[in-house]
Amino acid sequence: MSFLSRLFMRTTDPRESVRPLWHQVVALSRDPALYAKCGVADTVEGRFDMIVHVLSLALLRMEQSAALAPLTAPLTELFVTDMDGQLRESGVGDVGVSKQMGKLMGALGGRIGALRTALASPDEALLIAAVERNVHWNAAPDVRDASALAARLRVLAGRMAASSDADILAARIAA
Repeated sequence: MSFLSRLFMRTTDPRESVRPLWHQVVALSRDPALYAKCGVADTVEGRFDMIVHVLSLALLRMEQSAALAPLTAPLTELFVTDMDGQLRESGVGDVGVSKQMGKLMGALGGRIGALRTALASPDEALLIAAVERNVHWNAAPDVRDASALAARLRVLAGRMAASSDADILAARIAA
């Protein structure tokens, strides 16, 4: 293969195969009920929390499949690209973006670990506790409902588990 043919050869970006799933993660995290009924703060921080929780569920589901496990990295890259862009749009400079991205990736890793442990346990209190400590809540305490949010996350995890690999990639989460 000549230098020019390699230079101009089009290769498929592995992120494209998971882009529909990324868009579905964002859409699911914007469900108004999460904010109105469960009491998640409708702020940048609260919306980030929901994206990270839904993304964590998707990544945990993908880890269960030999075919999907290699695609967890490209899905995570879409998260990083999106968050990087959001930080830059909000006025964070290059040095600040690097520092903030480290914190955001730490948050993602922490949520994945917390959800992995909590979802594997039949003790619902573990999931409720994980949600309580990892979500920015609405300022009004009477609106906060960690158990309702935990239940919604468990249902979503079940829907993802019931979805085929092809459906996960196509962002068709079982009803």
